[in-house]
Amino acid sequence: MSRTALIVGTGSGISASVARALAGEGYKLALAARRPEKLETLAHETGAKVFAADAVEPDQVTALFSQVDRDFGHIDVVLYNASFRTRGPFLDLNPPDVQRTLMVCAHGGFLVGQEAAKRMVARGSGTILFTGASASVKGYAQSAPFAMGKFALRGLAQSMARELGPKGVHVAHIVIDGSVRGTPSGREAADAVADNLLEPDAIAATYLNLIGQHRSAWSLEVELRPWVERF
Repeated sequence: MSRTALIVGTGSGISASVARALAGEGYKLALAARRPEKLETLAHETGAKVFAADAVEPDQVTALFSQVDRDFGHIDVVLYNASFRTRGPFLDLNPPDVQRTLMVCAHGGFLVGQEAAKRMVARGSGTILFTGASASVKGYAQSAPFAMGKFALRGLAQSMARELGPKGVHVAHIVIDGSVRGTPSGREAADAVADNLLEPDAIAATYLNLIGQHRSAWSLEVELRPWVERF
């Protein structure tokens, strides 16, 4: 039976590198994003099928998984990579922007994780991965909404891992502690030390390692950072 993977919140950074790495291992891919037209090149490169879905909308998430079921038959790996960030002084934060951050970073992870778990628990196997950030473990000044969302996603992953692990489902959270080359934050730091940016292909290699772990030695969380990044 062929192996299949669904990436929700696919973009040009980490998720694109993970898609290429999975395709290289023979996975059939489903890539989901709010604007699927931006994925045409990646889909052509990896042989993936593209889907339109907003991860914060329950009906759209349910429809996404139902369509993937019809097109692929089963899902072995699900990666939740969607994220949204609003910044600013705490007293000036706009409540709707804060709500959107929480919805994308945390509630969308719950919706996708739940749909994935329904299928994987019934089968007794599968891997669910969540992409975290520095904000998953550190609440920076003027970044309260992102910390709230990413802390929540981390808590979700921990709870799911403890509940679903005995049922054969591997859940892991990856803390990306630093800027990633090729992303907006990575471009902002492009004139700094040459290796102060995380390489997305190197990050993808760790995701593949997590997917391939034997159940006797599953990781719940992995932190990735350049050597120049402060802990």
